[in-house]
Amino acid sequence: MDRSDLRNLTAFVAVADQRSFRAAASQLGVTPSALSHSMRQLEERLGVRLLHRTTRSVSATDAGLRLLDRLRPAMSQISDALEDLNQERQRPLGRLRIYAVHLAGAAVLAPIWSRFLSTYPEVQLEIALGEAPVDIVAKGFDAGIGPRDRVPTDMIAVRVAGPMKIAVVGAPAYFARRRRPRSPEDLSRHSCVQYRRATDGNVFVWPFERNRKTHRISVEGPVMVDDPELAIRAAVDGLGIAYTIEALAEPFLRSGQLVRVLEDWSPSFEGLFLYYPGHRQVPATLRALIDMIRTARGPASTKRPLKNPFTED
Repeated sequence: MDRSDLRNLTAFVAVADQRSFRAAASQLGVTPSALSHSMRQLEERLGVRLLHRTTRSVSATDAGLRLLDRLRPAMSQISDALEDLNQERQRPLGRLRIYAVHLAGAAVLAPIWSRFLSTYPEVQLEIALGEAPVDIVAKGFDAGIGPRDRVPTDMIAVRVAGPMKIAVVGAPAYFARRRRPRSPEDLSRHSCVQYRRATDGNVFVWPFERNRKTHRISVEGPVMVDDPELAIRAAVDGLGIAYTIEALAEPFLRSGQLVRVLEDWSPSFEGLFLYYPGHRQVPATLRALIDMIRTARGPASTKRPLKNPFTED
């Protein structure tokens, strides 16, 4: 069945229900002559007369009545499906699939997901975390969240976090045994949680900045991870000092499980972006998520941000 068949069948149902070409044409927003042409086209295509018509009246033939019995439930289902889409356009509902780097999951989505889902109870939020770039369209995601260099050139990007400050942290038990570092160079006398970037396999070199001077420090330690949350866990367990994002460390700093060092040397980086395909008809559910994330964002730092240190050499 091609598109013209569906259009002609819709016209047939309207004529049969209205028993008038003029009334059906008015309902469909076409001329009576155009509607008559559609009916002739449909009958010729099917090889069956569907309507009895005179200059005074119109009625369905026996074949037309049998066809109507089959068409009305289908037309009702189509109408319901279109109404569901209209409802989705007007209010957030249904599944929303997001692909995000681990940092975005913890620093952007987790702080707002409880409020988002309680505000929009008809939404099901599905989040997949990963560091490797993926084609979000091919994988069936509605949007992605990551650093700016992760955003494809043909997609819309919206800043959802940043600049984000670095935090260098360790457990109180660790610092009970070691004097706290006062400068980045002091880290050479400490055990540090090393980080291997999943994107390129390189071991992360810790960047610091103060008074517009930047230092990059290679660190050593007994454990190496490729997940930022695991790096924090290693620091909480007293295995060494970790270099992380303030938003990830904040719950542990607040609880006293971690303490902060080298704060005056800690830079900010440019933050994270939510990206999605298309310029128009942004789904209501995605628009609601973007609005809530942006509303929850705190004031931006005035320090000059670095490029994302966890993805850049």
